[in-house]
Amino acid sequence: MNLLVLGGTGFLGPAIVEDAARRGWKVTLFNRGKTNPGRFKDLEQIHGDRDPAKAPGLEPLQQAVAAGRTWDAVIDTSAYVPRIARASAELLKPAVRQYVLVTTVNVYAEPLPRHADESAPLAESPPAQEEKLSNENYGPLKAACERAVAAVYGDRATMLRPALIVGPGDPTDRFSYWPVRMRRGGRVLVPSSVQPWKCETSFIDVRDLGTFACTCVEKGHGGAFNCAGPAGALTMDGLVWGCRGAFGDQVELVPVDEAWLLQQGVQPWMGLPLWIPSSLADEATMGAIGRDRALQSGLTLRPLAETARDTAAWFLKERPDFDFGSKPGAPGLSRAREAELLKTWSERPTP
Repeated sequence: MNLLVLGGTGFLGPAIVEDAARRGWKVTLFNRGKTNPGRFKDLEQIHGDRDPAKAPGLEPLQQAVAAGRTWDAVIDTSAYVPRIARASAELLKPAVRQYVLVTTVNVYAEPLPRHADESAPLAESPPAQEEKLSNENYGPLKAACERAVAAVYGDRATMLRPALIVGPGDPTDRFSYWPVRMRRGGRVLVPSSVQPWKCETSFIDVRDLGTFACTCVEKGHGGAFNCAGPAGALTMDGLVWGCRGAFGDQVELVPVDEAWLLQQGVQPWMGLPLWIPSSLADEATMGAIGRDRALQSGLTLRPLAETARDTAAWFLKERPDFDFGSKPGAPGLSRAREAELLKTWSERPTP
């Protein structure tokens, strides 16, 4: 198999490249040569820019196509703007058999029913001139990228819609907060809900997503796939207990009422990463996305404990003294803030 990867040296790209290498495939990367430039020196890399408006743009890739280069498939890991996605899709149409586009579960229109599958309506595309990413337009822009690629490739297009991508190498510090905090041990503040069943969350290990992307190429799978784990429902309680279970008895979980946490100014999703209070769960259903089609088509999911252990080992090797939440807007609770909250919680007046 001859594979082209747009990107390839960031977070998801290496997982795809490494799985392709295990399958014995030939891999070519197209990227700017700026992110981890020393990675994969043994692979062919064509350097340019996804954006045709930024020199040298797609010209180096265009030259390769004009010279007769072809690939069995391209996996696009870095499309955020439909204009840019369309440019690479149109350029590569005569040179690749299958276009695999990685987007997000956020492509769906809201409100999204719980456990919705890939047939759910997509978000409306934003105005063509709107290209600056924000929390509000991230999903609609990704949906517009899907439409742009589908218009060029039809049933030769594959859309991978992952939940939060996690694991070793994750640059966001969101999921990583929990396994690292458990690995450090001691008393750990965790949210407690009176309706824990409503607080579903989902994510996918970057290595599992990379493997499934290559499986879709190998099997010729077309269409859309929600890529999320685990196979069943995972509540916030299941997440924190699963991460705790990866590190034995060195952790004491301290459940703290979620309404009280909100009163103390702890922010959902980022203040305590991946936490959606039950009061907001009916509006935040991306964590309860249906994933049966991907599982039936070859998506495999490693145990949460394995992802937690590997993420903590990688993180603590790279940043052993890092303090989560120590800067405004950063994910997680800092050591001082967690200790303050635990003290205030333990000293609160009780009925």
